[in-house]
Amino acid sequence: MPEAPSTTQRHVFVYGTLRRGDDNDITRLKPEPVFVGSAVITGTLYDLGAYPGIRLDGEGLVQGEVYAIAPELEVQLDEIEELYPQQRDEYFKRIVPVAVQGRTFACIVYEINPKYVIGRAILPGGDWARERSLK
Repeated sequence: MPEAPSTTQRHVFVYGTLRRGDDNDITRLKPEPVFVGSAVITGTLYDLGAYPGIRLDGEGLVQGEVYAIAPELEVQLDEIEELYPQQRDEYFKRIVPVAVQGRTFACIVYEINPKYVIGRAILPGGDWARERSLK
């Protein structure tokens, strides 16, 4: 499994528009992230129209990808999710354990604020890319 040499390396679990091939494809950002693997975490995935939001609750499974990222890329992700400098309250940055091919990584997950999912549809399959292709 590839590992970036940086000791400040972080990991992120992406489940929506940051996945490969989607609108905010993380692999198009710099410094380039290192793909660790596909993964599944427990949560509830909501359809917010142009993008999804995950709540780290419930019994559902959410599909995504794990990447090793540099601190400079983490800043860009915070900007995309409007944590900084906008400091909106739509998403919260969480750290959760994510298993990939027998290893567990402490991953950043951008969790949606519960007030933004009131009345929104749940994506029962937990896979934004798949659900989006069916629309």
